[in-house]
Amino acid sequence: MRNPFALSGAIGDDTPREIFGYRIYLLALSATWASAMYGYDSAFIGGTLNLPSFQTSFGLTAATTTNLSSNIVSTFQAGAFFGAILGFFLAERLGRKLVIIIFGVVFITGVILQLIGHLGLLYAGRALTGVTIGCTSMIIPIYISECSPAQIRGRMVGMFEIMLQIALVFGFWVNYGVQKNISGKTPKQWRIPVGVQLIPAGLLLIFMPFMIESPRWLVSKNRNELALKNLAWVRNLPEDHPYLQREMADIQAAVEHELQIVHGSRSAFQMLRECGAPGIRNRVLISVMLMLLQNLTGINAINYYSPTIFKSIGFTGTSVQLLATGVYGIVKMVTTVVFMVFIVDRLGRRPALLVGAVGAAVAMFYLAIYSELSGSFKHIPPKDSGSNAAVAMIYIYAIFYGFSWNGIPWIIASEILPNRVRTLGMMFSVCMQWLAQFVVVYSLPHMVKSITFGTFYFFGTCTLVALAFAYLFVPETKSVPLEEMDFLFGEDVSVFAVAAKRHYYEFKQTGLTVSEIHNTEKGGETQYIEKV
Repeated sequence: MRNPFALSGAIGDDTPREIFGYRIYLLALSATWASAMYGYDSAFIGGTLNLPSFQTSFGLTAATTTNLSSNIVSTFQAGAFFGAILGFFLAERLGRKLVIIIFGVVFITGVILQLIGHLGLLYAGRALTGVTIGCTSMIIPIYISECSPAQIRGRMVGMFEIMLQIALVFGFWVNYGVQKNISGKTPKQWRIPVGVQLIPAGLLLIFMPFMIESPRWLVSKNRNELALKNLAWVRNLPEDHPYLQREMADIQAAVEHELQIVHGSRSAFQMLRECGAPGIRNRVLISVMLMLLQNLTGINAINYYSPTIFKSIGFTGTSVQLLATGVYGIVKMVTTVVFMVFIVDRLGRRPALLVGAVGAAVAMFYLAIYSELSGSFKHIPPKDSGSNAAVAMIYIYAIFYGFSWNGIPWIIASEILPNRVRTLGMMFSVCMQWLAQFVVVYSLPHMVKSITFGTFYFFGTCTLVALAFAYLFVPETKSVPLEEMDFLFGEDVSVFAVAAKRHYYEFKQTGLTVSEIHNTEKGGETQYIEKV
């Protein structure tokens, strides 16, 4: 049966349809239960902090709510920052699959500590779950990217964001459900949304043991026989199939070439030096900047503190605020799913980043202007056409952000780095992701309190900066095999996006494969030669 998701218009005649079968989808689904853990936390904690039962159980008062809320939320981001660093060392030594499983157990431990109901253990549990998400958010995009066919790599890595968004919606609505149906006088009201974290963690531990290890990581460890076996499984092809043999040859040639560059050394110090080398530092910088700018568009301001924001534009009452927040989550989820499944590998990454930044900036500036003119941060404004338009702008923001800066930075960061520094470069990117989240989430209550509507102006301006950066420095990576990224970002390639893409097209016109080019380099011949 033909795979309805195969990109028939984007593949060559020699690309077997079997590689688009169910196995790569099953692999991505199994790994992204960890991103569901991430997404659920992004949504449930803000609403749970506002539940009466939670505030009673943990002694939150009007005088202490701002600081305690910032501490409880930001403890997770702090743990995630250090988890990304830990994940780099473990992923290089133990591989991708085993580390994901180990930290699934760590996450469950953290959730159990949170459920006990003691403030100190709540902080400890939040730190452990944060460490887990920091580690897995660094590894999972790499793992999926290394296992996916180039033609659908964007969609597959995009499942990281799809699962995150689905879980994020569940987080919004679980809070709404317990607030509506369970008395605020019983701790069960807050323990249910906290305990739901165990569901995706349990599913991760059920599915992941049956999945393969990354073939590219195995080749880097000189375990070529198992690498070929795993690649054959995920491509649904026999090991002697010409397509599989050609892909395996390119992977081996690229890894061998990279090891020659570093003289066979894969130490952390050598990898750090490589990240600063020409042709690699620009990729690291792009990945890091995309993660920083993703957070500075203001998305986590809405994710974590959406009830507060809806209150500032006239939506009063906990139930009404949670309901509006839940609808926002659904809008962003649907947009993300549709884009990642049907569009990202057809339209590409770059156009989405540019269009999404424009739309998100317009929405954010409207919220700023409305809040300034209505004085909504000083008093509850009336529900009129202006407030209704402000709510609509939050949903419009969700749409534009959902198909652009929501998931594309994760895709690009996972695919543009060479194999020899992929985990370290991704570690830098994910550390920036969590550091930026920490700063935004910790600062936001104080920003809302002190500069009020200026908060929206700040994030809108940052979104314009993101637009300029993407236009100048982020070339299109759609359908570019991982082993060919050097011809898009290499040492002799311009850092400007348009020129870099032109250089890649020139390489493709030669008709050579990566393994053929590396073989000609060994023989001292010119890199670009025409096939006769």
